[in-house]
Amino acid sequence: MSDLRIVFMGTAEFAVPSLELLLEHKFNVIAVLTAPDKPQGRGLKLMASPVKACALRYGIPVLQPTSLKSTEFLTHLKSLNANLQIVVAFRMLPEAIWTMPALGTFNLHASLLPQYRGAAPINWAIINGEKETGITTFFLKHEIDTGGIIFQEKESIHDSDDAGSLYERLMKKGATLVLKTVKAIESGQYPNTAQPGSAIINHAPKIFREICEIHWDQPSDRIKDFVRGLSPYPGAWTGIYGKAYKIFKVQPLTYPVQHPNPDPGAISTDDKSYLYMKSSDGWVSIEELQPEGKRRMNIKEFFMGNRIL
Repeated sequence: MSDLRIVFMGTAEFAVPSLELLLEHKFNVIAVLTAPDKPQGRGLKLMASPVKACALRYGIPVLQPTSLKSTEFLTHLKSLNANLQIVVAFRMLPEAIWTMPALGTFNLHASLLPQYRGAAPINWAIINGEKETGITTFFLKHEIDTGGIIFQEKESIHDSDDAGSLYERLMKKGATLVLKTVKAIESGQYPNTAQPGSAIINHAPKIFREICEIHWDQPSDRIKDFVRGLSPYPGAWTGIYGKAYKIFKVQPLTYPVQHPNPDPGAISTDDKSYLYMKSSDGWVSIEELQPEGKRRMNIKEFFMGNRIL
């Protein structure tokens, strides 16, 4: 029987397979800490986080404090006598929380640290045209995403990947790595390696709408990486004749397009089957898009009921 008493901390869907795998392997998860329920939809009905929904299916107690620094919450958390805490897709923790358990608090991060520290590592790895990324488990310390590395595993980024497909693979691979990490900590035999110094460290800051605007004065391949790195969420966007469109898939053209306007952002379309936009070194075909207030669709579906010109 394991002596581990685990508090699992997470909110997003990315954390669910990790929690499920731990429970399937009979680890003693004594509580789950997740975000408070949030109003969603037209009726603003309070909705539980994916991690809370998972915990309730397994009968695990759920903690949802409005403040992680409140004395009442910290006292309750300490009373649980957890000796290990696991963080997956949650939020920054006060030092009083991550230093609480005797065996420490470790986090699952969707990159090969020290590269892509920050809130959006999957998106930025694709945006920057990387061919490889991975997952890391590491112990928390003061500076974000800088703690000692426990385990890492690499994952290729395919040319056909977008943020959604890579997210799915890293979510599943991450669950396996979390299980491996917990087993190693349970055995008392695990690495805790300082992150290597690097002359160049790419960061992965949170992505806001203004960052998502496509700049057509970039090369076609860079625009493609930008679009797929933001697809399906939050979505790259561009303005076309005064209207905003989310762009989910593009393909650089391998042949020239005859057009009187050579400037980046120029538009070529027959309003029936294709929509091309000029980049700094050629043209890009828009394959999937979403007009404001409408659903996502491929370009042929779009032209069944819409026009650009």
